[in-house]
Amino acid sequence: MRPENLTSVTEFILMGLTSHRRSQILLFVIILLIYVLTVMGNLGIIVVIRSDPHLHTPMYFFLKHFAGLEICYVTTSMPQMLAHLQAGNGIISFGRCAVQVYVSTCLAAVEFILLGVMAYDRYLAICCPLIYVTIMGRSQQVKLAFAIWTAGSITGLVSLSCFLRHPYCGPNRINHFYCELPLVMKLACGDTHTTEVIAFVVAGVVLAGPLAAIVASYLLILSTVLRIQSAAGRRKAFSTCGSHLAVVSLYYSTVIAMYLRPRSRSAPDRDKQVAVFYVVISPMLNPIIYTLRNKDIHLAVAKMLQKWGVEHQKI
Repeated sequence: MRPENLTSVTEFILMGLTSHRRSQILLFVIILLIYVLTVMGNLGIIVVIRSDPHLHTPMYFFLKHFAGLEICYVTTSMPQMLAHLQAGNGIISFGRCAVQVYVSTCLAAVEFILLGVMAYDRYLAICCPLIYVTIMGRSQQVKLAFAIWTAGSITGLVSLSCFLRHPYCGPNRINHFYCELPLVMKLACGDTHTTEVIAFVVAGVVLAGPLAAIVASYLLILSTVLRIQSAAGRRKAFSTCGSHLAVVSLYYSTVIAMYLRPRSRSAPDRDKQVAVFYVVISPMLNPIIYTLRNKDIHLAVAKMLQKWGVEHQKI
């Protein structure tokens, strides 16, 4: 008998962040504002990078991809959160939940792998400047981007297969604000131990692989920078890595808090509270982190505003 014939659950109920109506209305306003700021901030980075030829470098190529990825990532969950907060309930069909499991897992995997590639790019730029342009040519950038998205798609398919291989007979309440695989799997009927092990191993590879690349890259960068005689040179080298390190720390700290902490029945809402940081807060902070002290971005924005001002005066 096929798994879909065993599945009696046709929809899930996402319990969301709160069931209090006034709190839901307040959260709707706050999350709507955060969503708009997140999309505008990351879209602004893409526009600025595309408009300035001086920013058509490998570092900004990957940053542009990261900004676009953040827009896609928040769009998989936040509009749904807003709709559920407005309606006062969190009903989601089985099919939409399956799609969300795939898309959110795929984008999360792409995000972590991309962070690893960005660290590798910084290593090449600082430690191997003479061959950097050759190794990180345009074709190599495109190949890396394709490999990153392929790996993310495969990870999403594995998660989706884990979700679909078990029947769901009830209950259908998920104590979260979107369909996240570990919490959805708790509702599956039958023995899910093997599936959970597979999902854990895949998640571990996706998280630990890029983290190993990041740690190795920055250890080599640190070793190289400490040998630089000039204090100004050391500051310049560190300044190109500071934003990336801040984003890496933000993402890995929240995900580790989510997946690698001991499970506690005394804090049933802890999962979704932690998830708020990497689903809602982190994507909003990333444009600020990457542009706050970035002189190249500041100069590109000034040029763009000046160009628009001149064109406006001509009109």
